[in-house]
Amino acid sequence: LFGYIARITRAGVIEAADADYTRTAVLKGLPTRTVIRRHVLRNALLPTIAVVATQTSYLVGGLLIVEGLFNYQGIGLQVYLSAQQKDFTVLTSAVLVLGLVVLFVTLVADILYGLLNPRVRFGSAE
Repeated sequence: LFGYIARITRAGVIEAADADYTRTAVLKGLPTRTVIRRHVLRNALLPTIAVVATQTSYLVGGLLIVEGLFNYQGIGLQVYLSAQQKDFTVLTSAVLVLGLVVLFVTLVADILYGLLNPRVRFGSAE
């Protein structure tokens, strides 16, 4: 997972570093730190944020399988055992908690995407 995220980030940095707006910022005489922070990283992190948000639901699904299979203590094992014992109140509660975690991560990713994307403008539509 982390190798995939690193590869996506690296590809985004390479693509943003070769973009016209980055060359324009360098030719304007902006400091290297400013160019990297404002032009390269802001655009390079957009695909990374999308991938991390997408992978969260896969991680939760894997959590259920791994904890149930190897008998690790955690919410995945609790879901597995409650499904086996037909304890629907615990099962419903655990699924609700896991769903809220995925929903929260997706919400944070959407907010970060809106803040980092230079094409998104906040304000009144005119």
